[in-house]
Amino acid sequence: MRVGLTGASGLLGRALGAALADRGDEVVVLARPGSAPSAHPTLDWDPARGAIAPEAARRLGALDAVVNLAGAGIGERRWSLARRREIRDSRVSATRLLAEFLAREGARAHLVSASAVGYYGSRADEVLDEASGPGEGFLADVCVAWEDAAQGYAVAGGDVAVVRTGIVLDARGGALARQLPLFRLGLGGRLGPGTQWVSPISLRDHVRATLFALDHRLTGALNLVAPSPATNGELTRALARALGRPGLVTAPAFALRLALGRQMADELLLSSQRAVPARLVAAGFAFEHPALDAVVRAALD
Repeated sequence: MRVGLTGASGLLGRALGAALADRGDEVVVLARPGSAPSAHPTLDWDPARGAIAPEAARRLGALDAVVNLAGAGIGERRWSLARRREIRDSRVSATRLLAEFLAREGARAHLVSASAVGYYGSRADEVLDEASGPGEGFLADVCVAWEDAAQGYAVAGGDVAVVRTGIVLDARGGALARQLPLFRLGLGGRLGPGTQWVSPISLRDHVRATLFALDHRLTGALNLVAPSPATNGELTRALARALGRPGLVTAPAFALRLALGRQMADELLLSSQRAVPARLVAAGFAFEHPALDAVVRAALD
C-alpha cells in the first residue's frame, strides 16, 4: 500500500510511519516548508498558502491512502488569540486542502483524518460513543470544523474515517512526557478535583487501530481510546503505582487557570470526556492494552 502521511514529525506520525514501513508499505510524507528531515520520501505542500507542489500533486494521485495528522500542538503554549487561530487553521486549512485535492484526483484514496475527543466538549459522567453529538467550547468547535473539512472528501465520493483521539500515553512525548519528571520526583498528583474523566490509549494501540482502519477501509467517526476510561485521579494513582512514587500533590483548579488561562485550563485539563471505542470494538479490533494499568505500563516501557 502507498500511504501519504501528514504530521509525520509528531509523536503519532513518527510511530505510524515506522509501523507502516516495517510491514512493507510505502510511506510518502507531505512536508511543510521548514519541516524536519524525514526517513521517508517527501512531497512539498504548504497548507497556509493552499498550495501543493506540481510534483507532489502528480505523486499524490497514485496513493492508496492518506493519514492526515497535521495540526499545531494544543498544549505547548498559552491560548492567545493568535495561538487559537493557529490551532484551528493548521487543522482545518490543511485538511480542506487535502480533501479538495484528493477529490480532484478521482476520490480513489482512503482518507483517515485526525480529530479528537475534544469534539464532545466537557460532559461530566456521560458515556460518549461515536453517536454522541458535539459539545461546546473552543476545542469542540475546532474538531467540528476539522471533521467537516475531511467530510468534504466524502461528499465527493471518497472514503473518509475521522479518528477522535483521546490522551495518547507515551513517555517519549505528549502530555505524559511533560508530567513524568514531576511524578519521578514524587511531586505528581491530580489536576483539580480529579473526578473529571479522561480517555487514554497507549501509543502502540493507537498505531494498531489506525492500521486497522486502513486495512479494513473503515469510514465514519472512530474513537481511538482504550475501552476503560478513567478519572484523572485514577490515572494519577496508576502512574504513581507504576513508578513507585507517591502521587498525593494536587494542582488546584484556580492555580491551573492562573498559569494557563481559564479557557485553556478548563478545556485541556479540567474537562470531562468519558469516551469509549464502540465502533472499533464492533469492527473486531482487539486492544493489546485495554485496561488503565496496562496502558500506563506500556507507556513507561
